Amino acid sequence: MRALALLSGGLDSTLAIRLMQEQGVEVEAVNFVSGFCTCTPKESSCSAARTAVRQLGVELTTVNTSEQFLEVVRNPRHGYGSGMNPCLDCRIMMLRRARERMPAVGARFLVTGEVLNERPMSQRLQAMRLIEREAGVEGLVLRPLCARRLEPSIPERKGWVERERLLGLHGRQRTPQIELARRYGIRDYPCPAGGCRLTEPGFAARMKDLLEHRPGCGLADVQLLKVARHFRLGPRVKAAVGRDEAENERLKVLRRSDDRALELADVPGPLTLLRGEADAQQVRLAAAIAARYSRARDRARVRVSVNSGGGCSAAQIEVAPARDGQIAPLRVGR
Repeated sequence: MRALALLSGGLDSTLAIRLMQEQGVEVEAVNFVSGFCTCTPKESSCSAARTAVRQLGVELTTVNTSEQFLEVVRNPRHGYGSGMNPCLDCRIMMLRRARERMPAVGARFLVTGEVLNERPMSQRLQAMRLIEREAGVEGLVLRPLCARRLEPSIPERKGWVERERLLGLHGRQRTPQIELARRYGIRDYPCPAGGCRLTEPGFAARMKDLLEHRPGCGLADVQLLKVARHFRLGPRVKAAVGRDEAENERLKVLRRSDDRALELADVPGPLTLLRGEADAQQVRLAAAIAARYSRARDRARVRVSVNSGGGCSAAQIEVAPARDGQIAPLRVGR
């Protein structure tokens, strides 16, 4: 008997696979990544998921859903959670994609690490039923960690797995999972918080601002939201100011050909990307913000180089460093 498991790399999904292996079910794992994952590194797959499959001894397929998920974030049918997280629509998307993969791996059912009432939006009973229905997988999803608190799934009704050997966990208490991990020798699992940047208040504020001012944004715009301080200077203009050398280097990578790059001419300071159709006043404001976050913040006047790209030499302007009270209303997220 084969099953396809949705593996985030977290403890719950890892334990769900282990419980299936304990019943002799052959499991293949699929990991969905997007531009909004908190754990997705420079490589193409999630480091936590790779760690989990090494401990479990199962095959892993990574599916990049970044483009599709960005469309979900723009127009979630079932709305957002506490941030900009469209959890119901996200889950429906993943289960649909998993259902499409089932024939290729010979899977008879799907396995997830969901725990009833552990997450307030997508793991309520009513939400689980809605997600299954809209994903076209009613009855095919087995949730080993909380199965005994749910109606029997098709794998249970058909005797492919023994319901008595499944668990009945619920709520946000993590002690049972931690004890199970110790029993199974599962180590190096990530903490249970988050996994999605859209649940983080600061990032959610930036994403909301981006969609309001640039509805047709792309993944490159999303990548910029992950670094630097952000300031909204006008409906079509924003500035991203590096916090340290690492962020300055990242901003150089993310810079587009039509972005202006601002750097202090005489003292160390942040790299600032100015994106959008900025007028002269907005360029000066961006320069003043850059000066505020430099070592020259207490000077009366500071020279700032403005590079417009395209092979043009940098122009220099002189500004007074911005005051905190002046720029606080312009700050987007933290």
